Amino acid sequence: MRKQLIAFIFITSFIFVANAQSGKGIRIGYIDMEYILQSVPDYAEANNQLDQKAQKWKQEIDVKNNEISKLKESLKIEKVLLTKELLEEREEAIRFLETEMSDLQQKHFGPKGDLIVQKAVLVKPIQDQVFNAVQDIAEKRKYDFILDKSSDLTVLFAAKRFDVSDLVIRTIIRSSKKDPRSKKEIKADDAKEYQEDIEDANPALAERKKLLEEKKAAKDKMVADKKAAAEEKKNAAAAKRQEILDEKAGKKTSPFAEQQSTENTEHVESTADIKAEAAKQASADREANRKALADEKAKTLEDRKRALEEKKAKTLADREAAKKAKEDAKKKPN
Repeated sequence: MRKQLIAFIFITSFIFVANAQSGKGIRIGYIDMEYILQSVPDYAEANNQLDQKAQKWKQEIDVKNNEISKLKESLKIEKVLLTKELLEEREEAIRFLETEMSDLQQKHFGPKGDLIVQKAVLVKPIQDQVFNAVQDIAEKRKYDFILDKSSDLTVLFAAKRFDVSDLVIRTIIRSSKKDPRSKKEIKADDAKEYQEDIEDANPALAERKKLLEEKKAAKDKMVADKKAAAEEKKNAAAAKRQEILDEKAGKKTSPFAEQQSTENTEHVESTADIKAEAAKQASADREANRKALADEKAKTLEDRKRALEEKKAKTLADREAAKKAKEDAKKKPN
């Protein structure tokens, strides 16, 4: 930690002095080596192969460890039955296997083991590519310093706009001819990088561009809001006009009825079929009305006839009753 702090103070002091002597602003960028390595296809593929080897080495060590555990367990059970010479021989065999396993661990995973060595071999070509890409970017964009954020140097804060890691990755991928982007995307990225170069060289231009973009965004929003308001007003007027027309025509309908009518119309094959169906229905209705009227008339006549017969029978009965009463009165003695 102390070495990192000393390095940071040294570099900061150097930059301050250089800035004071040159009388102009110092341009500083940074990269994240770990992020770059994870993003480069060649490194990812080789690292995957190395992980497979490490897994295989780990399995070898696990086999040795299991073998030692079994021998120890067996010795623990049989210890009372063994002679001193056999006991020493078995213990010696276990110590030999433990030493062998320890050597194997150091060989594969020690500070100078296969894993560390092969990782260094794997990283070296990528580091060289990163170094070359950084050199090109620094010369093109006029950077005075480009630092490695993932190194031993302590970086307390780094603004994202000074991070050129993605630019380094694109440069490496393009040089390796394994760029997954289409020609159109490459062309767009190149144009963007060119524009960024111009803006980096002229900060005032970048500020003006930002202001113009903000004004354009505000203007586009205002136009869109006005257009939406006008469209809403137009729709409201159209709805009101249609409502008045429906009221005048006496056929104001609900949205559900209009939708149902539209759906029914879509299922009718032609206008002729609609007319034929309407005529057929009208004819059936007329026939039904005619029959109903005839039935009603016949029922009325039947009711009248029955009423007359009942009235006639009542009149005859009244006459007979009066006649009988008169005869009965004559027969009574005075």
